[in-house]
Amino acid sequence: HVQLVESGGGSVQAGGSLRLSCLALYFPYDTNNRMGWFRQGAGKQREAVATTYTGVGYGRTWYADSVKDRFTISRDGARNTLYLQMNSLKPEDTAVYYCAADLGGRCTRGVTDFDYWGQGTQVTVS
Repeated sequence: HVQLVESGGGSVQAGGSLRLSCLALYFPYDTNNRMGWFRQGAGKQREAVATTYTGVGYGRTWYADSVKDRFTISRDGARNTLYLQMNSLKPEDTAVYYCAADLGGRCTRGVTDFDYWGQGTQVTVS
């Protein structure tokens, strides 16, 4: 089954940048599936940050309004890796960030719409 391993979190000052990586093993890139990044701040619900489709839907992306124009989701198929480039970071971006995989190519962005999850990586912006 699909295995997701995140890396790249850390601490950064406001205005700085970080790039998160998610190694996705056994993910079927050649079919119409979807990958995404979620985050969960302390005492908050997990929320979708960005998603991207694979297969025939390749190139379709979505961003939460709070990160639009600051974050970029991308994928390197040769490395089986999903990325989240985060620029102009703000203290409110502080959260645990999770990589997620949706094998149904769904169009909604709830937690239950994704089938597999990584372990999460902490991002702290001060």
